Amino acid sequence: MKLLLSWVRDFVDVTVPAKSLAETLALRGFEVAAIETLGNNDAVIDFEVTANRPDCLSVLGFAREIGTVYGLPVRLPSMSPGSRVSLAATPTGDTDRLTITVDDAELCPRYTSAVAEVTSTTTPAWLASRLQAVGVRSISPFVDITNYVLMELGQPLHAFDLDTLSGKQLRIRRAINGETLTTLDGIERKLDADMLVIADASRAQAVAGVMGGAASEVSAATRLVAFESAYFKPASIRRTSRRLGLKTEASSRFERGADINVSALALQRALALMHEVGAGKAISPIVDRYPLQHGPLTITLRRKALTRLLGLDIPNADVVRILTALGLTAASGAEGWAVTVPTFRVDLRREVDLIEEVGRHWGFDKLDAAFPVMTSSAAAPDPRVSRDHLVRRVLTGAGVSEAVTFGFVEGSSAAAYVSADAVSTIVPVANPLSAKFDVLRPSLLPGLVDVVARNRRHGRRDVAVFEIGARFTTTDGETRGVALAITGAAQTEHWSGGAHEVDAFDAKGLVEALSDALLLTVRLEADNTLPYLVPGQSARVLHADQLLGVVGVLAPALADRAGAPRQDRIVVAELNLDRISQLPVTPRDTVQPLARYPFVVRDLSIVIADTLPASTIHDTILKAGCDQTVPLTAIMFFDRYQGKGVPDGSVSVSVRLTFQSADRTLTDSEVQYAFDHILSALVREHSAVQR
Repeated sequence: MKLLLSWVRDFVDVTVPAKSLAETLALRGFEVAAIETLGNNDAVIDFEVTANRPDCLSVLGFAREIGTVYGLPVRLPSMSPGSRVSLAATPTGDTDRLTITVDDAELCPRYTSAVAEVTSTTTPAWLASRLQAVGVRSISPFVDITNYVLMELGQPLHAFDLDTLSGKQLRIRRAINGETLTTLDGIERKLDADMLVIADASRAQAVAGVMGGAASEVSAATRLVAFESAYFKPASIRRTSRRLGLKTEASSRFERGADINVSALALQRALALMHEVGAGKAISPIVDRYPLQHGPLTITLRRKALTRLLGLDIPNADVVRILTALGLTAASGAEGWAVTVPTFRVDLRREVDLIEEVGRHWGFDKLDAAFPVMTSSAAAPDPRVSRDHLVRRVLTGAGVSEAVTFGFVEGSSAAAYVSADAVSTIVPVANPLSAKFDVLRPSLLPGLVDVVARNRRHGRRDVAVFEIGARFTTTDGETRGVALAITGAAQTEHWSGGAHEVDAFDAKGLVEALSDALLLTVRLEADNTLPYLVPGQSARVLHADQLLGVVGVLAPALADRAGAPRQDRIVVAELNLDRISQLPVTPRDTVQPLARYPFVVRDLSIVIADTLPASTIHDTILKAGCDQTVPLTAIMFFDRYQGKGVPDGSVSVSVRLTFQSADRTLTDSEVQYAFDHILSALVREHSAVQR
């Protein structure tokens, strides 16, 4: 909102320099984008107005704020520079020159109109220069007057060429599906039944609250003008503006919430300006269709609540002064005030809103910087916070970077990352911003895979990312999970001792690191039914028989769909953190002193069926080792080979076994006996052949 300082002075006698005024209003919550000095003690201040303050998309709105800051009275708008003439009341009633019919009072609760006769086609220089200063181009007297009132009072107006209206009527109705209208920008737009239009007897002449139609545009040949000043339902204007891709000064005000009770006043102001500049004269009363009156809202403001929230006592007189200067009415009561909020303050709906207004204008800089004394102990922190911090610390320590992706994803992408029977549980978005964000994500993987693909397209070879966030389904509602996606060179050492490309084992290692940090015992079970993972390189993560997540290599088709290079291998994993938090933790062994006696290492190489999981071999060795008096302290797989010298359908696996006693030095014969016992168990249970 560009604010011309000389224009503001028509409302309030502010004399401070533009820079000082801008700094003061910035402390009241209005961000200053720029200040342009014009000379003659004049300037334009460009403010960033937040969406909850549509009243400050006007000179009058800022005049109230300035008057409150400096304790100055605010006047009604002047008729012309230097004049202090009050608005002359224009009579209201019906007219035979124009018929107004409101078919949809829900979307248009109030509609006012009046007919004027054109007497001049020239805009006075002072009015055109003011509009130009705030970034509005001068077009013609009647259009300029509507724009002037828009900037001054914040109420959008529109002018129709009355002679172009069929039947000399304006009908406020919903559009007919497929109905078309060429708007003032020369573009033909297709309308639907959810959109409100201003029509004559035969066709639509304007998209209500957004833009007028070219057919009824006021031109140099216009002789009779029908002014419009109305209030439209904000949600309707917002929806229409988005669907048409049409953002205007009018729609930006209507969709935030205009003042329903300023419609007639704004029309009176336009008619008075028209008369003052000699552009024309009113030849009809104001027709006001306002079936259901909207009055002010009354909110109770308690002294105790004000003091408790702001942390200091503000004198009662100052509370009343601030609220009154802002246009509110404060009636004192036993516990505080009954505050009447006018309809132009659509943002004030609760007691805390009033407290914020008092705090803004009392000055947040006056609030005590110290915390108040605590009278009760703080609530216990949510255990999910510390859990997420732990997960984040483990993964970042492993060289994985955190990413944050959208909670909305494309429906087809979401369906690709769930099983076929779970597609029906995907949650659709009722009013998606685009087709790319039409469902809530059921998994964190689609967003992470897109992050990996984007990095690869920009030349990054090694990418490792994770995300902690919410997933959504119709069956489980909102659940919190952690997922990771990795491609390129692995960060961990390989059993062969050299560098290698990431594979499912790297993701498996990270899942196991997380489970250890969370004091949880998990096991991996092969699962070839997951459609988004490569069969034979995918597994479910289980605790007992409870599913906690998945891990594996992403299907190449999905990597290709995301835009990653075809040769890339992307490994992924995802865990349900909420489900993990509900499980009992597994106590870890206490710290033991280092053994004083030496350990003995034996390597065992066997050929077994390639379908036998390594976990089964591990369990067999562990069970056989526990049968002996010679302690087996470590089992490590360090090699896996298939190829020449190994029969088809078999694999050569090498395992390193570590034996160590805490109370004596082991003899070779003891270790050999334990080694032979383990080998016998592998031969007996898995038909293993020693190499």
